[in-house]
Amino acid sequence: MIKNITIIGSGNVATHLGKALLNKGFCINQVYSNSIDNAFELASTLNAMPCDDIKFITDESDLYLVCIKDDFIEEIVKQLCFKNKIVVHTSGSIAMSVLASFNNYGIFYPLQTFSKNAEVIIAEVPFCIEANNECTQKILLELAKVLSNNVYEINSEQRKKIHVAAVFACNFSNYMYTISENILNQNNIDFDILKPLILETAKKTQHNSPKNIQTGPAKRNDDTVINNHLEMLSNNKGYQEIYRLMSDAISNSANNSE
Repeated sequence: MIKNITIIGSGNVATHLGKALLNKGFCINQVYSNSIDNAFELASTLNAMPCDDIKFITDESDLYLVCIKDDFIEEIVKQLCFKNKIVVHTSGSIAMSVLASFNNYGIFYPLQTFSKNAEVIIAEVPFCIEANNECTQKILLELAKVLSNNVYEINSEQRKKIHVAAVFACNFSNYMYTISENILNQNNIDFDILKPLILETAKKTQHNSPKNIQTGPAKRNDDTVINNHLEMLSNNKGYQEIYRLMSDAISNSANNSE
């Protein structure tokens, strides 16, 4: 039974999970960050003690939730001295084995993009759960189901594939929005004009395979339009190359499905 939780990290994921856990009645004992200001800021909202030194993380919690940048997870967990508590990380790509020095450990991966000041409905967020033993797996599943209606038992290989798919679906698509916004801004056009198109495209994917709803000049093999667009982008070789690569990929996909 999980009652007391220590959160290691103070960024976007730590903030949203911390608030969600507190709202569900869990006690957040400590918040660790290498910046005491960041630790204090989050801890103050969670009625927790701030900490900026690993040595002062106590062994009084049932669960230690590691929500820090992937590159630092292994370094941080090596400094945790206790072995009999449950320790999990929230990364989509880091191996569970980095926690193997603990007796009970696992993955508590929320599949969502988080920003501190943007509201997220936690109950709709998919949680991917994995653990090193059946008892810990059961505890983590129960905890995730308190927070969300979408909980999945996912192994490490599946999680890695989910993460790379999420980068395409979220990070790359958002960068495409950034390119679109820059092109419009350079021509004194508000990005709002594209928002209905973006929303409609996302809406279609709720009930259709993305491949089946692909549209545009590359899908139609409309070389005249494509070449005109490439010419328009000639002043930005980076955007031009992205356009060329994406158009080729869409065209090849369409041709192969015929």
